[in-house]
Amino acid sequence: MRESLMDIICCPMDKHDLDLEIDEQDGDEIMEGRLVCTECGEVYPIEDGIPNLLPPDMRDEAAA
Repeated sequence: MRESLMDIICCPMDKHDLDLEIDEQDGDEIMEGRLVCTECGEVYPIEDGIPNLLPPDMRDEAAA
């Protein structure tokens, strides 16, 4: 994902801002990291450049 996406995404649970934590970056592309809600603290992973913004209960169901 590109950092510019931070201007348009928000926490799907409470619509608050997200903080970006980068683990791996390739040029302008963020490959691995986390998006953390500034209000509720929920963590959304970024894997292979794709942010997973599913709510936690739906994320668990999709992984099963």
